[in-house]
Amino acid sequence: QVHLVESGGGWVQAGGSLRLSCAASGIAFSIEAMGWYSQAPGKERELVAVLSRSSSTDYADSVEGRFTISQDNAKHTVYLQMNSLKPEDTAVYYCNARGLSVYKVGFDSWGQGTQVTVSS
Repeated sequence: QVHLVESGGGWVQAGGSLRLSCAASGIAFSIEAMGWYSQAPGKERELVAVLSRSSSTDYADSVEGRFTISQDNAKHTVYLQMNSLKPEDTAVYYCNARGLSVYKVGFDSWGQGTQVTVSS
């Protein structure tokens, strides 16, 4: 199984930047995609950005051009660079990994989440 630990959240003023990190550990047959999701109070969890095994990326319309997802394979870490932050970006951000376990069974792993608060 894959274990994910996020870091890098915090408080920032509108217009500022934060970089979230997601460190992955454990073993898997393959990881098909890693992504970041956000969940604001009273709302459902939603996709922010995803990075596929082929290195293609996809972003929510609300963050396109402001956020960038990237990875460091040597460190088994995925990053989310968040620029030009807005108060509406305030949420708990979760890292996600999905793929196949060593038993060729699909898995969908989540980190514990990291709080991002953007003040106006």
